[in-house]
Amino acid sequence: MSQQRSSEALKEFISEAEEIIEALNLDLVGLGDSLERGDCDPDLLNSIFRGAHSIKGLAGMFGFDDLSQLSHRMESLLDQMRLGRVPFTSGTIDILFFAVETLARLINGKSEDEHFTFDLTACFARIDQAGKAPAATNDPLAELAIDPAVLNVLTEYEEHRLLENFRKKRNIYLILVDFDLSSFDQELAELTQQLKQQGEVISTLPSVGDIGERISFQLLYGSERDAADIRALLGREHLEIRICGQQTTVSAAPIVEEVPADEPQMQTSERLAEGEGGSLRSISRTVRVDIDKLDLLMNIVGELVLSKGAISGIYERLRASGDKELSGELAKATRMLERRLHDLQKGVMDVRMVPVGQLFEKMTRIVRRVSNEQGKRIDLDIRGAETELDKLIIEDVSDPLMHIIRNAIDHGLETPEERLAAGKPEKGAISLWAAQKGNHVVIEVRDDGRGIDPEKVRRKAVARGLIDAAQELTREEVYELLFLPGFSTRDEVSDLSGRGVGMDVVKNNITNLSGMIELQSEVGRGTAMIITLPITLAIIKALIVRVAGQTYAVPINSVQETLMIDNKAIRTIERREVLELRESTLPLLRLDRAFNLATPGEESAQRFFVAVVGLADKRIGFVVDELLGQQDVVIKSLGKALSFVKGIAGAAELGNQKTILVLDVAGLMGEALRGETSSHV
Repeated sequence: MSQQRSSEALKEFISEAEEIIEALNLDLVGLGDSLERGDCDPDLLNSIFRGAHSIKGLAGMFGFDDLSQLSHRMESLLDQMRLGRVPFTSGTIDILFFAVETLARLINGKSEDEHFTFDLTACFARIDQAGKAPAATNDPLAELAIDPAVLNVLTEYEEHRLLENFRKKRNIYLILVDFDLSSFDQELAELTQQLKQQGEVISTLPSVGDIGERISFQLLYGSERDAADIRALLGREHLEIRICGQQTTVSAAPIVEEVPADEPQMQTSERLAEGEGGSLRSISRTVRVDIDKLDLLMNIVGELVLSKGAISGIYERLRASGDKELSGELAKATRMLERRLHDLQKGVMDVRMVPVGQLFEKMTRIVRRVSNEQGKRIDLDIRGAETELDKLIIEDVSDPLMHIIRNAIDHGLETPEERLAAGKPEKGAISLWAAQKGNHVVIEVRDDGRGIDPEKVRRKAVARGLIDAAQELTREEVYELLFLPGFSTRDEVSDLSGRGVGMDVVKNNITNLSGMIELQSEVGRGTAMIITLPITLAIIKALIVRVAGQTYAVPINSVQETLMIDNKAIRTIERREVLELRESTLPLLRLDRAFNLATPGEESAQRFFVAVVGLADKRIGFVVDELLGQQDVVIKSLGKALSFVKGIAGAAELGNQKTILVLDVAGLMGEALRGETSSHV
């Protein structure tokens, strides 16, 4: 590198480059879809070309020669494709995917070390070889009776697009239209978007003979629709549609509309002068913010939350002392602070929230690449992409989600031959859905593949000594075995994974996010992995409880209700304590026993509290000694040194400077529902 760059400048480069890479991947997926339809979307191809050009420009500014050379070769290949010199095939799209992944690898490496690079010779060779592929050479342009004055001003790219439309047997039109000079840019853009709904705008050319307040354009247009349909689509009076190759005019409505005499006139020269002195303000109001800065803001908000709690405590003591006037003023100030603090907290949280569509876009690339490697054809159904999650949660859940999807493609979906033999469509289906439910977001990955045979899972578990041959398990308990370390239903594991391989890591990662994963499956019909995640892990409201003299925080977004019950209301079913609650059976978990706080043989209290918690459709009751009320808390990680501690999501500081542990509701529920909490968690 020619010079040492500032860390801030490098971060800005990495951030912008990552945005471009994400857009490139999404456009490439769309381009692949258009290939399956036997077409090439020129807008997508142009967007990818611009993306490669942008990366090249950025890399050149920062002196990253490897990135610059790679993006330059991509740009050259894309330009050849745009001009029709290189055929549009799945092979060229695969090479473009490979090039973009290589760009991403370089960018990720430079985020850690700006001098990071590796040998790109093989990558360059693949791109250069693709650029040498011959394209069709026949030129039917002479068969089109288009005005030479129009043909002579077309660019090479526009000529290629004209020929492509002709080869697809589309009608070629020349549309003449005029606009008011003061609004032509907006009206022309709207007209172009309307035309793109039914065809391709090949070229837009100014027309000679502009008069007064009007300006005219000629649009060379290709469409399968007839002229009457196009006129109905546009719904304009002042346009003319000519079919190229014919002298007949389809519609002869006047192009120029006379300007009323009482309407003020504006000279073109005055308009230009006004434009030259126009505003330099940017149109975009978006600011890119480093997540670390948001974390700092959130920490400050967290400290303010604690300060507010301390002030509330002072108010309570002051009120108890009998000074009503002073305590009243303090109460008023505290309420105002609370409202402003709530607004500030919500504002910072809103900035941290991003749509899961950003995550789903990454998965579309995984689906395409892995399905090609496996020789499987797949339709991907995405819903709820607008659902929002904390940026950090989205980043941390991306790898588990990727593993689940790769698993579904490799092991879940059958080959095309197997699907046809089973009476299924040749194409497999994977659904990626997201939805907000209360303070949680649920992400579902479904496939219509072969499903999971619970009896096969059971036999594997018995063979490995994980369960006894005589042990009876429900279907859900059998599926839970797949989340044990190293469990697989495959006799030979592929380069990707058999069902079960790595699922213990997936579950641990999701549990670390205070989330929950469950599995549903039906043999021959498919499998669903359902992930439930909190919207954020920053500042949360918590129910403060006391158990055996210890104080804990339970995230309030998991608490459905609290109860006070008599000891005699508890029943035991299959060695598990349960409570009958509104005609349903609620499993109970005594937190003192779960954390080994209870003394063996200790007599239980006659009355106690139950906090009913739930995630997805699962519910359980935490048995506690006292409910101390609700409070805003800031969760802090326990760090890697204590990551092995089960049942704890982190620590939180209360307003009285006391530090308490925050319960991992998902982890405790999972352990309890599997009956593993008889020993300490």
